[in-house]
Amino acid sequence: MRRLWMSLLLVPVLAVAVPTAALASSSAPAATTTTTTTTTAATATSVLQLGMKGSAVKALQRRLAALKYYPGAIDGQFGTDTLEAVWAFQEVQGLPGRDYVSSAMQRALAKPRAPKVLDRGAGANRIEVNLASEVLVLYHDNSIELISHVSSGGGYYFCSPGGGCGYAITPTGNFKTIVYMPGWVQVPLGEMYNPVFFIGTAYAIHGDTEVPLAPVSHGCVRIPMDVAAFFHTLVHIPGEPVIVRR
Repeated sequence: MRRLWMSLLLVPVLAVAVPTAALASSSAPAATTTTTTTTTAATATSVLQLGMKGSAVKALQRRLAALKYYPGAIDGQFGTDTLEAVWAFQEVQGLPGRDYVSSAMQRALAKPRAPKVLDRGAGANRIEVNLASEVLVLYHDNSIELISHVSSGGGYYFCSPGGGCGYAITPTGNFKTIVYMPGWVQVPLGEMYNPVFFIGTAYAIHGDTEVPLAPVSHGCVRIPMDVAAFFHTLVHIPGEPVIVRR
């Protein structure tokens, strides 16, 4: 697990509806033998989850991508990238965070709601980080370019190896991107990947190998590694507005 200084990470619908049936696994007749009961029961629930593969997963990935979530390659394999996109969608829709696609999520995919706008007046191109829902939304010309799951400050008390103690809080307010540093960057509390700093060189939106369904950073905005690989190419540095709200 990569720890970033101040675990800084964080900072920085529409499409044609897809029948929800296409997003579900094929149902099978009730099992007639005890040896197939477990498999059949899992299939009958029509749940898509980590590790699955097939056309239903590919339909899910295409739908998420159309809604500007990033599921990774559209390859029909439900991997970590797709799971993190599922989390982001659940967070925006106000659904419980789950490691699978429930029937409620399938219905929401057919008729999704857009992320809450935090500050339209900050500029047509901006990064919005919603700490209440733990999502980052990138806007270009007031249109959504990317929606990502994040993990922000965990609120716990900690002391830095370099001296000083405090609470793991992600500051709220209106900021701007300052500098991008490529690759793994070493900081007093660990490392951050491809950080885009928005408060000095202390708080950044950066990649991390641990971006769970909970705020756990020291104060940064953590984004998934797959998103961090290209996030910096989508924003203007320096100067892109970064809006952080709770």
